[in-house]
Amino acid sequence: MGTETVRSGVFDEAAELRREQRGWYFYDWACSVYSTSVLTVFLGPYLTSVADHAADAGGYVHPLGIPVRAGSFFAYSVSLSVIVAVVLMPLVGSVADRTGRKKQLLGVAAYTGAAATTGMFFLDGDRYLLGGLLLIVANAAQSVALMLYNSYLPQIAPPEERDTVSSRGWAFGYASGSLVLIINLVLYSARDSFGLSETEAVRVCLAGAGLWWAAFTLVPLRRLRDRGGRTAGAAAPGLRQLAATARDMRRHPLTLSFLLAYLVYNDGIQTVISQASVYGSEELGLGQSTLIGAVLMVQVLAVAGALTMGRLARTYGAKRTILGSLVAWTVTLAAGYFLPAGAPVWFFVLAGGIGLVLGGSQALSRSLFSHLVPPGKEAEYFAAYEMSDRGMSWLGPLLFGITYQLTGSYRSAIISLVAFFVIGFALLARVPVRRAIGEAGNPVPQKI
Repeated sequence: MGTETVRSGVFDEAAELRREQRGWYFYDWACSVYSTSVLTVFLGPYLTSVADHAADAGGYVHPLGIPVRAGSFFAYSVSLSVIVAVVLMPLVGSVADRTGRKKQLLGVAAYTGAAATTGMFFLDGDRYLLGGLLLIVANAAQSVALMLYNSYLPQIAPPEERDTVSSRGWAFGYASGSLVLIINLVLYSARDSFGLSETEAVRVCLAGAGLWWAAFTLVPLRRLRDRGGRTAGAAAPGLRQLAATARDMRRHPLTLSFLLAYLVYNDGIQTVISQASVYGSEELGLGQSTLIGAVLMVQVLAVAGALTMGRLARTYGAKRTILGSLVAWTVTLAAGYFLPAGAPVWFFVLAGGIGLVLGGSQALSRSLFSHLVPPGKEAEYFAAYEMSDRGMSWLGPLLFGITYQLTGSYRSAIISLVAFFVIGFALLARVPVRRAIGEAGNPVPQKI
């Protein structure tokens, strides 16, 4: 009877973990539409046009009396949102670990971001300041929410399942981003049939992303469980908490070594994502419809890529699979250097290569890092990880810009990014991940 009770308890716990995992996937499904439809496609050009409408004769707007070129306002707003997120993430991460109220904090961050995104419906005329404020709030809130979301991974998946669970989460996100992007492109293209002007169609797409984010966040909030906090007491202010987390990470130098490698190669990944459309339009002479189609293709193929690389990790281990993906990134960029201008077919081939390695390299990096986090400090450490993902990706765009400035060639600029993947490969290859996992106090999976 006692044995049956134990078996029943084990079965119930396994079933509860599966339920949590399915709920966890749905947060990626909920929030990925913000990254795809809002940031990547619609908000940048639209907010820039609103700022242009408000600009003076010299093309400047004056937020808080500071002269800013209208064309730079979107980029500056994104940069400011990163600074806000860098201050908030370690503070919120520490509170989550100390109190164990991770789910409540996730809900607050997610609905703050969703509300700001939905409020973009009111962004019209010359309301560029409203647009900048909503962008800063939405972007910072998304970063905080993703940090909390990622920190659940070590708690809902045993070591041997994390590669698969992380890959499925990324796949859910890319599938959602693709679906909503298709809906938005249909609405935007057929706006006359719906009785909408171009600006009204864009505002509906922006607000729709916020409503989607809010609606599907209900699923993880219903299914995820809070665990007990580590200690009592209030957290330090954001920057002090970041310093405290950095000091603690010095006790785990191999974890820091992985984070450094990730910072380098992820900088390359983020720069390719952000600059590919510039390369396509300016160097290859491709139209907007081709570029949007390529973005959609990347989203669709990233689903298959994330799931396929998750399976490869079960056979070869996450580290080897990531290293293989970095080789694939290098080959893809080298091929991109030789793309002929005015040939959209080859650009789609390049987009296909990016899509197949994009989701998997990010998903497996997240799952591998989860093994290197000391128990009880998941949110704090994932705050540092999220800042590496979002807050530190500035070297790539800087190198891209400097290379173009010196050579006048986007081809030279795009090939310069190979350095991030080569250096990232070398740094990751040197990390003894089995020893790093053991030193972090976690069980070592059979395949890693």
